[in-house]
Amino acid sequence: MTRPGFVHQALCYGSDEDFLDGAATFALDGLYADDTVLAVLAPRNIGLLGRALGLRSCEVEFALADDWYGCPSRTLGQYHAYCAEHDPGGAGRPSRVRIIGEPVWPGRTEFETREWMRYESLLNVAFAGTAHWILCPYDIRVLPAAVVRSATRTHPELALGTGETTVSDRYTDPADFCAECDAAESGALPAGHDDIPFGRDRSADARHALRSYARDLGVPEQRTHDMVAAVHEVMVNSVRHGGGRGVLRLRNDVEYVICEVSDIGTARLIPAPPFPGHLPPDRGAVRGHGMWVVRQLSDLLTETFDPTGSVVRLYFKRAVTV
Repeated sequence: MTRPGFVHQALCYGSDEDFLDGAATFALDGLYADDTVLAVLAPRNIGLLGRALGLRSCEVEFALADDWYGCPSRTLGQYHAYCAEHDPGGAGRPSRVRIIGEPVWPGRTEFETREWMRYESLLNVAFAGTAHWILCPYDIRVLPAAVVRSATRTHPELALGTGETTVSDRYTDPADFCAECDAAESGALPAGHDDIPFGRDRSADARHALRSYARDLGVPEQRTHDMVAAVHEVMVNSVRHGGGRGVLRLRNDVEYVICEVSDIGTARLIPAPPFPGHLPPDRGAVRGHGMWVVRQLSDLLTETFDPTGSVVRLYFKRAVTV
């Protein structure tokens, strides 16, 4: 079965047979249509799908979900790069990429789960206007009910197996869904005695302090470099658009190093772009790359843009010592 335009479907399955009815049919339809087929799944489902496809399994590219679903922004960037690589860009018929992508939900915190739900919603914006097709399996036997319910809100269609689909009557516009995610985030971090002020002439002090903070926590050198580069970019934006000065707050917990950049704001309202930094920028664009790069370097990020003072909080996974 072929269809025009971008298609994004959830496959909520309750048995191995249900999974194969949807996934194997989807993959075979893609191979018959000469589409590129990528299956990013847990090892068990890779085995199930590979055996079901038989000799044609060698025509499908398989990848482990744990290797792809590390952090939402980088996963989106990885899929975007993969699709761009397999699209001839006008050299004949554009190539459709079919993806079976099963996010990794177990072991996530409430915050992490919410950001992965946001990621599923953002796929509808990131790939709008393309011809690609993404099928996202959800194992209702093991997943929390809230995660399964979210699939009906982040996917315009639900796959019913053997090629049948239905429109999701609970589908929510990504702008509204992301606004709900934003509303669930906590407020700014409380002030601390070791907070680091920055401004047009003091950003170097903040970078040095951050580097020292990361070193004391045992963060690897390359990860520290990423952290400093991402935070510096956010501070530059705050200086440029947030009144010229602000505060860098550094915190940590067992999972993350947390870097919060807040500014004093400005009376002049500068509308924030939709989905700031979530979507891959146009390669030819002069502006608009900064927040995308920041999200690629960090593991999670939340932001509140406000003329009275904006807050950007960056999370970087740290090594857990035993």
